[in-house]
Amino acid sequence: MKKDATIYIAGHRGMVGSALQRKLQSEGFTNFLTRTSRELDLRNQAAVNEFFATEKPDYVFLAAAKVGGILANNTYRGEFIYDNLMIQNNVIHASHVNGVKKLMFLGSSCIYPKLAPQPLREDYLLTGPLEPTNEPYAIAKIAGIKLCDAYRSQYGSDFISVMPTNLYGPNDNYDLEKSHVLPALMRKFIEAKRENKPTVVMWGTGSPKREFLHVDDLADACYYLMQNYSEEGLVNIGTGVDVSILSLAQLIKETVGYHGVIKHDLTKPDGTPRKLMTIDKLKGLGWEPSITLEEGVRMVYEEVREEAWAV
Repeated sequence: MKKDATIYIAGHRGMVGSALQRKLQSEGFTNFLTRTSRELDLRNQAAVNEFFATEKPDYVFLAAAKVGGILANNTYRGEFIYDNLMIQNNVIHASHVNGVKKLMFLGSSCIYPKLAPQPLREDYLLTGPLEPTNEPYAIAKIAGIKLCDAYRSQYGSDFISVMPTNLYGPNDNYDLEKSHVLPALMRKFIEAKRENKPTVVMWGTGSPKREFLHVDDLADACYYLMQNYSEEGLVNIGTGVDVSILSLAQLIKETVGYHGVIKHDLTKPDGTPRKLMTIDKLKGLGWEPSITLEEGVRMVYEEVREEAWAV
C-alpha cells in the first residue's frame, strides 16, 4: 500500500472504521474517502456504483454493517439479512468493476456453528447449524466471505476476509440496553462509584468465558494483513485467550476504583458457556496482539470517565 493511495473506509464513524482510519493516519496515509450513511446509502446499488466510478478508490475496508444485540438480531431478521447482503454485494461488486487493488471484508464470530468445538478454527465454517437468534446476520456475513472468494476465483480480485472476536475501545456503545458486556459493565461500575451505590448487579453467574480484543489491535492486524495476506477463506483476529465475565467484572471494578459488592441476578441467562477463537493462522502470518486486557480496560476507563453519563 503506497502512502498516496486513495482509501475508502465503509463505516468510518463506527468503532472499527474509526480505528482503521486512526491506524492508517498514524502510518502516513492521508487520502481517505468517507461518506456517512446519509451521504451514501450502501444498500442503493446505483448510488454505490456512481460513487466508485467517480472516486476510484485504490483500497477498500468494508466495515459497514447493520449490527445489534440478540434482541435486535432476533426481532429485525428481515432487515438484518437484507441490509447486510445489499451493503456487501454492492461494495464488493463495485470494487471489482472499478479495479480496486485490494478489499478487506470484516465478518463476525457469529458465522461459526452454534455447537462448533472450542477454540473456533477457520475451517469450522459451514460445518453445522448456526445460532438461531442471529442466523440472518450470520448468513449475510458468510455470503460476504464467499462472495470475496468467488470474485478471487473467477476474476482474480484481491479480496480478503477477516473475522474479529469481541471488540472494545474508542467509539464503543455504552447504551445499557444495546451495548455489549464490557462497555455495559464499565458504565455500571462508573455510575455506581459516582452515586455511591452499595452493589452492582450483573446477569447470571459470571461463569461464561469470552475473548476481548482492543479495537486498536484489530486495526493494526487489518493493516498488517492488507500488506501480507492474499488468500481465499478467512483469518480469525483475536487474542487466543478468554476470561470469565466475573473476572472481567472484577478487573473493571478494580480499574474504576469501586469498593462495593458485585451482586448476581440469577434470573438472567448466562448465555453460551464459551466462545474462543484460535489465532494460530494469524500468528503463522506473523502478527500477534500487543494490548493486554488489563491495559485495554485501563485505556477505556481513561477515555470514558469524563463522558456526560460518567460525570
